[in-house]
This record gives sequence, C-alpha cells and structure tokens, in this order.
Amino acid sequence: MFTIGHFARHGRVSVRMLRHYDATGLLRPAHVDPATGYRYYSAAQLARLNRVIALKDLGLTLQQVQQILDEKVTTEELRAMLRLRRAELEVAMTAAAARLVQVEARLRSIESEGHMPTNDVVFKSVPAMRVAELTATAASFGPEDIGPVIGPLYDELFRRLDTAGVTPAGPGVAYYEDAPEGGGRITVHAAVQVAAPLQDGAYRVLDLPPVDQAATIVHRGSMDTVLPTAQALAFWIDENGYRSAGYPREINLECPDNRDDWVTELQAPVTKP
Repeated sequence: MFTIGHFARHGRVSVRMLRHYDATGLLRPAHVDPATGYRYYSAAQLARLNRVIALKDLGLTLQQVQQILDEKVTTEELRAMLRLRRAELEVAMTAAAARLVQVEARLRSIESEGHMPTNDVVFKSVPAMRVAELTATAASFGPEDIGPVIGPLYDELFRRLDTAGVTPAGPGVAYYEDAPEGGGRITVHAAVQVAAPLQDGAYRVLDLPPVDQAATIVHRGSMDTVLPTAQALAFWIDENGYRSAGYPREINLECPDNRDDWVTELQAPVTKP
C-alpha cells in the first residue's frame, strides 16, 4: 500500500487532485486509517487513475469520466477514444499554426505601411493560355478557406492528367471568381497549362482569355505569406490611378517541394476609370 503522497508520485499527479477524486467518488483510496484519516492506495489503482487522466484529457467532464468508468470501458475502446482525440488535436494544431502564419503576414503588412515596395510591379499584357482545370467552391477568399480547397484540387487534377497521359506544358495557374450562389463564396480554379484539345470531361480544357492590362508582381515564398506582396500590388494600382478588374491570377513559376522556395507571379487585371 502507498500513502497518498507516494501514490501521487507514482501516478504523476498532485495530492490535491487525488483528494478531489476521492471527494467526488471517482477514485476512492483502497484504505483509510480510521484513527488518523490517512489515505492509502494500492498499485492496482494506478490502472483506474490512468483511465481517469486519459479520459479527462479527452475533454470529458469528471461526471462523464465516472459514467464511462462505471460502464467498464475496455482498453481497446479507450485506445480508440485517444486516437480520435489525438486526431482532433492534430487538426487544431494545424489550424492554429496556419492562423499564426496569417497573423505574421498581417503584421508584415502593418510594418510595411507607408513604404510598400511598389517599384517591383510590372505593367504588361498577358497572352491567352490553354489550360486544364478543376474547380471547387471556397467559403471566402481568405487564405484559411482557399488553402484547404486549392491544394487537394491540384492533387486531383494532376492525378487525372496522369491517368489521361497528358503532360503539363507550362506553369500552374490559379484564378478565382465570385461563386454564382453569392454569400462571399469563391469559385476556385486550379489549372495548369497544357497542349491538348478543348474538352469537358474528367477535367476541363479551355482557353483562358488574354488580359490587355495587368499589374503584376512576383512573390517569393509560400502562398500562405502572400499578403504583403498582394497588398503592395494593391497600393501600386491605387497610386497609379487604375481600378481592379477582377481577382489576380496566380502563375506558379517555380514550385519545388519546399514551399518557402516557391516563386509565384500575381497578375491583377486593371482598367482606367
């Protein structure tokens, strides 16, 4: 038998926590000395303690934990619960990391206020381009909504092209439109230049029209960090008396495995008022 202090050390919990579990009936001591009131625990009780901590870390209340333990959850059932919680935490961590990247991008834009590098903008016309594409709808034009849509879309497009024996003939081209259903939703076009007949099937092959007037700028790095570059382009458009005529196209000039080494040209169609 172990004193409450020794049992707490073996279980890697606090004495106060064990006292609370005793008070709630979640984990009673194996023995309480009637004269001193000292609590004693057995090594076998570590099994129940481990289950209590694991279930509590799943986000369950102590009442829910007690109900599950009273129903004698099996080791395999507990393992399944832990796997599910681990997957949920991994998703949450990925989402939190993505939010941090966007916060940093916003911070860089804030720090650049008043001295955006608009001299990097090139004004030019963009020729027509034949592309193969797949489309999907994103909830908004925010990176948190575009990213999860466009990545899998490109993966599927390249899979279908490979199945059809079609080899890309040029860069990837991502472009965007307001979705017909409105509500701020965006139609995402994941496209790549090809030399293939026009078609509508497993993927669509179409001719992207030329852009007579485009303000363009090259972004170096992951598209998760494109915000300062995109806003430098917006400053140039405004300062030079133009108006935006649609969403910028994104031309993937270089896409190595390391996303931080990507090179992407933003092509914003513009008009004069």
